[in-house]
Parts: sequence; structure tokens; C-alpha cells
Amino acid sequence: MTTWDLRLASRRDVAQGTVAFRFGKPDGMRFRAGQAIDLVLPAARGEPQARHAFSIASAPYEDHVEVATRMRDSAFKRALGALVPGDKVSGDGPFGSLGLPADPARDVLLVAGGIGVTPFLSILRQASRDGGPRRLCLVYSNRRREEAAYLDELEQLAETVPGFRLVSVMTREPLTRGAGPQGHVNATVLGAARAGLHRPLCLIAGPPAMVSSVRDGLVASGVAEDDVRDEVFFGY
Repeated sequence: MTTWDLRLASRRDVAQGTVAFRFGKPDGMRFRAGQAIDLVLPAARGEPQARHAFSIASAPYEDHVEVATRMRDSAFKRALGALVPGDKVSGDGPFGSLGLPADPARDVLLVAGGIGVTPFLSILRQASRDGGPRRLCLVYSNRRREEAAYLDELEQLAETVPGFRLVSVMTREPLTRGAGPQGHVNATVLGAARAGLHRPLCLIAGPPAMVSSVRDGLVASGVAEDDVRDEVFFGY
């Protein structure tokens, strides 16, 4: 992997307890939508968690590298939260294969739990620029709307990107606006999301229990194991 110098440009809240950090994109840095990068923070060196892997939320065509995380009380998160614009960190990568299939006619089902939405946001931001015949459906599960990172942007993308459909699932409360089921991502939700998709590749990202449950549910419904890829988010 290549090591990059990343300088913080800005930060903003994207949900309750979740902050997005936007770094300038170094010359020559390339990545594919859905890939990740390791951030190494000097202030956290010597700690057991001096580095963390983050999916890149920004699209490859954009001039910045954006990551987002839930802010928890750990040495790494305290060091990350203390960054101010102009501060520099190291980035190793990119890496990961959680991306779109090579066949542009093949559709994609995206299933995200919480902050696991970040690689899919990169994919959808790029799709909003590139267009094409591919249909995408994102099933996005959160406890409450205020905890759902980037939900406003995703709802806007669902209105403006041809072929993209958003299903928001809230486990602790009904939606205050929009449409979608209340409860957990189950066989009924997944079946409805897959309806109308052509040979969909299924990509899953989120907490371990959610990823395992969704994967098992898709395979049990007849989806081939080779057509399911996942990425587990630990401790985010």
C-alpha cells in the first residue's frame, strides 16, 4: 500500500454522534468507489489503536478524501476529534474490493447498517455523476433518523439519480418522513428490495451481527454465495 500525507480541510456533523472528516486529496491518489484507507494519527501513536481503517465516503472524481465515524471514547477517537483544519495525518491505501461489478448491465443491492453506509455513499455519489443503465437499491438500517448518517443526502440522491432506490429501515421508531418499514432488515425487506433487479450483486456493510444475518438471509433465499460480498465494521 502507498502512504499519503492527508491534511484536514474541514469537519462536520452528519448525524447524532457521527462526524465526517474531509481531507485534501493528494496529487496522484486514486481509488475505486467502495474502497477504504487506514488513517494513522501521530497523537495516538503508542496506543493499541493508533490506526483505524475507514471506508472512503467521497467519490473518486471528487478532489477530497472524506471519512466518517461515530465518536466514541477511545484514544484514537479522542485524537481524531482533536484535529483542526490544517492538521496532517497519514493515510495508507487504498484497499478493499467492495465495489461495483465490471458488467455495467448488472444491478446491485446495497445493504448498510449504521456507519456501514460510507462505502455505498461513495458508490452512489460516483453513480450520480456517471449515470448508466445500472439499477441500485440501498437498504439502510438505523435505530433512529437522527442517528442515520447522510440520510438527507441519500434521500436527495434517490430523487435525482435514475435507477436508484432507497429503503430506510428504522429499528426504534417509524420514519418521520419518507416511506419505509419499521423494524429490522428481514427476508420480507430484502425480497422487496431485490425485486426488479437484474442478476444483482449484493454488497453488505455494517455491524457483525447485522452483516451475518443479512448474508445468511440472502443465501437462504437463493442468492449464490459468490454474489454476496460483505465488510464488517467493528467498534465504529
